[in-house]
Amino acid sequence: MVTTLLSDSRDALYRPVSRIMRRDQWEQLYAEDIEVIQRLKKQHNAVILAHNYQTPEIFHCVADIRGDSLALARAAQDVEADIIVIAGVHFMAETAKLLNPDKIVLIPDAAAGCSLAEGITEADVLALKQANPGVPVVTYVNSSAAVKAQSDVCCTSGNARKVVESLGVPRVIMIPDEFLARNIEAETGIEMITWPAHCEVHERFTPQEIRQYRRLHPGVTVMAHPECPPPVLAEADCAGSTAQMSQYIRA
Repeated sequence: MVTTLLSDSRDALYRPVSRIMRRDQWEQLYAEDIEVIQRLKKQHNAVILAHNYQTPEIFHCVADIRGDSLALARAAQDVEADIIVIAGVHFMAETAKLLNPDKIVLIPDAAAGCSLAEGITEADVLALKQANPGVPVVTYVNSSAAVKAQSDVCCTSGNARKVVESLGVPRVIMIPDEFLARNIEAETGIEMITWPAHCEVHERFTPQEIRQYRRLHPGVTVMAHPECPPPVLAEADCAGSTAQMSQYIRA
């Protein structure tokens, strides 16, 4: 009876990744750990929040809530859990704690960092403000709490243009993502004072790669995140946040 129940449980846990991972591979590498994690969640009244960039066995097999970093932190406000576990990077855990101050927030790897968030410090922001007095500071949510605290307003990749335009000014300090700032500058005509920080993944993509994909797959639709370099967005069919890209696919 116990063996049957275990088998049924594993079937349910494996099903979400059955189209992208062989059962024997999943059993060998992940099944036991996944079962332990599921048991510990119940034992400690914990909830796992997984960023969209997580690997399939985390995203589909152990996560309770999935999404972008800010959406995860907001969603955690509505769950009855004592512990929030962030399957993401350090600034995401900070954001979750800011919005859930009475809950324990854990990150499995305290060294899990983000090249973009780590590309600017509080001192850097203060220096920018001193060099550009009176210019408002718009900070992308993918940044540390210390950097956010020196800002006038924060934005997401999805609402960055709306936030910038709402200020009604000709110049904006937009940090930390230089590419996001340049892309918003191109859309709005508002001058951006930028900082040379980038996502080490998004900056890898090139227009040449997109053109190659189009040659190999005629009619393919190309979507790009605004953290990519401006020439990449110029080659894409759709540019937007992860949520906006998902909406684009559904529509």
